[in-house]
Amino acid sequence: MMLKFTKMQGAGNDFVVLDGVSRSVELTPPLARRIADRHFGVGCDQVLLVEKSRRNDADFRYRIWNADGGEVEQCGNGARCFVRFVHDKGLTRKSEIRVETLSGIIAPRLEADGQVSVDMGAPQFDPERVPFDASGLMPVESGMRLPPEVTGRVVPVAVLSMGNPHVVQTVADTESAPVASEGPLIERHPRFPKRTNAGYMQVLDRSNVRLRVWERGAGETLSCGTGACAAVVAGVREGLLDRTVQVATRGGQLTISWAGGENDPNRSVWMTGPAVTVFEGEIEIES
Repeated sequence: MMLKFTKMQGAGNDFVVLDGVSRSVELTPPLARRIADRHFGVGCDQVLLVEKSRRNDADFRYRIWNADGGEVEQCGNGARCFVRFVHDKGLTRKSEIRVETLSGIIAPRLEADGQVSVDMGAPQFDPERVPFDASGLMPVESGMRLPPEVTGRVVPVAVLSMGNPHVVQTVADTESAPVASEGPLIERHPRFPKRTNAGYMQVLDRSNVRLRVWERGAGETLSCGTGACAAVVAGVREGLLDRTVQVATRGGQLTISWAGGENDPNRSVWMTGPAVTVFEGEIEIES
């Protein structure tokens, strides 16, 4: 059986997007791994499935599989590609839509200049909601950072959820940061029962940062939307960043805005960035 797909990218974070609205698509972990394989499949960081929503308050359902075949809660760059996809395919004419995800409702919006903005919801800091086992750890820096032990040393990090778990640490230089060596250890640290994403942020000034992210189930990607949101939230809470920040990733630039802080942590995080169709095709799968 031939399965049609659209290859897309958002700031270099690449996706295979499948239309589960026009026809039923049964996506399994082995099939997701095959599609994502860069040698034997199409190749991508994540596989995205667009479906009809099961809820009355949402326009679509958005499901995400990492390259390792694991279904996950959220993907910010993918959410922007999602909006571009449903518009290009004529599945909606709305400029702003409500989308059901495993972590709740998000509200992406197609801007007049072709960029896409997404209301990513409020960050979560409660360890149980990340989820993160904080037992026996002492909060540091006014409770904003918790130090899980990695490779025999204590790494000061911010731990939070943007619908999916994130660990953010501030580094002097992202290029020399131990993303490939330390990222997998943080991802699978036993204090994170659902694993986690590991972000490395370099603060250039109060409105500009550089960021690299080791993504759970995908390895280092050229960009991570939820990782950019988590990094800016961590920087705002530490007093290092202003409310609107340009995040430079290896794949492109994202604009992240968060008007929250210690006195108003429940404000939504907004992300704006590109969403581009690369090509379309078909792949043969077992029926």
